[in-house]
Amino acid sequence: METVVSGIRSTGKLHLGNYYGAIRNFVQMQHEHNCYFFIADLHSLTTHPTPEDLYTNVRQVVVEYLAAGIDPDVATIYIQSDVPEVAELYLYLNMNAYLGELERATSFKDKVRANPDNINAGLLTYPVLMAADILLHRATKVPVGKDQEQHLEMTRTFANRFNRMYKTEYFAEPHAFSFGKNLIKIPGLDGKGKMGKSEGEANAVYLSDSPETIRKKVMRAVTDSGPTTPNQQKPEAIQNLFTLMEAVSSPDTLKHFDDLYNACEIRYGDFKKQLAEDMVAATEPVRAHIHEISNDNDYISKVIHQGNEKARESARKTIADVREIIGFRKF
Repeated sequence: METVVSGIRSTGKLHLGNYYGAIRNFVQMQHEHNCYFFIADLHSLTTHPTPEDLYTNVRQVVVEYLAAGIDPDVATIYIQSDVPEVAELYLYLNMNAYLGELERATSFKDKVRANPDNINAGLLTYPVLMAADILLHRATKVPVGKDQEQHLEMTRTFANRFNRMYKTEYFAEPHAFSFGKNLIKIPGLDGKGKMGKSEGEANAVYLSDSPETIRKKVMRAVTDSGPTTPNQQKPEAIQNLFTLMEAVSSPDTLKHFDDLYNACEIRYGDFKKQLAEDMVAATEPVRAHIHEISNDNDYISKVIHQGNEKARESARKTIADVREIIGFRKF
């Protein structure tokens, strides 16, 4: 059984893109691998050094991942900042990370352009912190998107450099975990690209949204004046809505509206009403579970404390080994 590590953003609610993308795969993965899922609250400080309500955000993310199916008795879910060994390994790896390679990271260059007034050391060494998260549990698989592939490559570089410097084979090379065809890409409601919080509230349908909120968002989704010739290609905005319907509706429903579109008989109002109701139905089990868990403070605390301790048990072993390898001794 391989060890898998994945970070979870500590800000923002989960939306359909998260759910049909990574989360459902995490739920399956937890029964097949030794999984560590952490809430990346330290990472969030690189771009949000003074978060408005970090505690509430972290709590909500924990609640929503539990509601979506992460089992704390099977996988380990923990808070990054509650495991001090993360910061210690981050320090050791920073000693062997070079300025030039960090400055060349694509994500660092992008963040510098986007946040010219907040070019901090944490932003520069973000890949090192990510490496610490992964290597702390000696993970061999990491679910990452395209934007994180360079960081994972840097993690392999840091692991190999540590092994080479200290003449050991302690850290294995972690590789990307590919979901293959199981990873569904969910578009947003704005007619442009993927669903995401950064694209604006109206672009995303959140798992915690009320049925009425979902209906309003879907009815405001971008459409056009309708097809003018039979079987014409759907423009991006319309194809996005059909992709959403494919995710939440029955095949018969999808075929019904696809046939209407191809016959130039579709009424977008009816189409979006159906899509909204199917979204409400698809998210109802998770939404109900979110409300249930949110009201159980004892359970939330138990899950977090249990996960933190499981993570620290693994982390303490790694740090003890690393200190021994480097040459630290107690007097």
